[in-house]
Amino acid sequence: MDGVMLPAVGRIVTPDGVVNGTLVVEGDRFEGILEREGEPTGWVLPGFVDAHCHGGGGYSLANGDAESARGAAAFHASRGTTTLIASLVSQTHGFLMDATKALTPLVADGVLAGVHYEGPYISASKCGAHAKEVLRDPDIAELTELIEAGRLDGGASAVKMVTIAPELEGALEAIEFLDGRGVVPSIGHTDASYEETLAGIDAGAQAATHLFNAMRAFNHRDPGPIPALMNDERILSEVIADPVHLHPGAMRFAFDLSLPAWTLLVSDAMDAAGLDDGRYVLGRHEVEVKDGVATVAGTDTIAGSTITLLDAFRNAVRMGGQTVEAASQMASATPAELLGLRDVGAIEAGKYADAVVLDDDLNLVSVMRRGAWLQV
Repeated sequence: MDGVMLPAVGRIVTPDGVVNGTLVVEGDRFEGILEREGEPTGWVLPGFVDAHCHGGGGYSLANGDAESARGAAAFHASRGTTTLIASLVSQTHGFLMDATKALTPLVADGVLAGVHYEGPYISASKCGAHAKEVLRDPDIAELTELIEAGRLDGGASAVKMVTIAPELEGALEAIEFLDGRGVVPSIGHTDASYEETLAGIDAGAQAATHLFNAMRAFNHRDPGPIPALMNDERILSEVIADPVHLHPGAMRFAFDLSLPAWTLLVSDAMDAAGLDDGRYVLGRHEVEVKDGVATVAGTDTIAGSTITLLDAFRNAVRMGGQTVEAASQMASATPAELLGLRDVGAIEAGKYADAVVLDDDLNLVSVMRRGAWLQV
């Protein structure tokens, strides 16, 4: 690789620290790093890994359409997210089955990294922009059919994560079932008590879906799920790092307590990400975007975000007080670890050559995916 899209000497963020130099790529994999002397300019980060995304660039991931999903993946890749999970919102079982069957070939082809069901097994009182009429208690028979619908060659399933409220009837059994089949159970959209949350963690939950948002609020006499999730090393917590979802002080609190190894930045983006204000659709709801804030039309209920993971990364640095290295880990290595994705998330020999090049002010310069430069 001639390195024409890289700084002559860049600050390359690796698992072992920052190395001044340039990348060496062979085919679609990193071969190593060529260290160079001189004053470094710009940053070279591992490609971002978004574990929670509903769409972007005018394309939906939540509607279960394969061509739309390709468009969303291409949009986010052009903004540095080289690995993307398709998050579906609460729907009927038939819809989720059809969507899984439509998206699984994209996982097989490497366009997507998997499928996440953000519902329908969530609390009606904390459902946010999810349609209440399709919410229901966890059903292992349904989950079995969904996992099988996503079956890939080699035996793994395209289904990577399921958000569940642990207080629902049958939730603990469902969490244990998912954990035993290599699918990440994530606690979210929940009105659970502290004790109910701990029971979900003990049953096998591994993550928190957008920590703080759509959860019972913290109270010192009724602490609810938030401190249970933040204080347990078995849980990796999603954070939507934008000032719509979290006050910058809450971001700092989450980052400083959970630390980058236990925190993953997510976009929670819907199809309006990267576009102008207007009317859009998320699941069964019409969404109005005004001044970049997405809400269910006619209400003040937040309906996903309009940011990309690049925005979340910058916000973690500028608003959340994180170093570039810490924010990079939260945007790449930690989500890759949660999802069991061994070929992405870090710049090291043998992994896919996915990289994001930024200037000194964290402006996007270029994106490499699988060893090829993308148009940005």
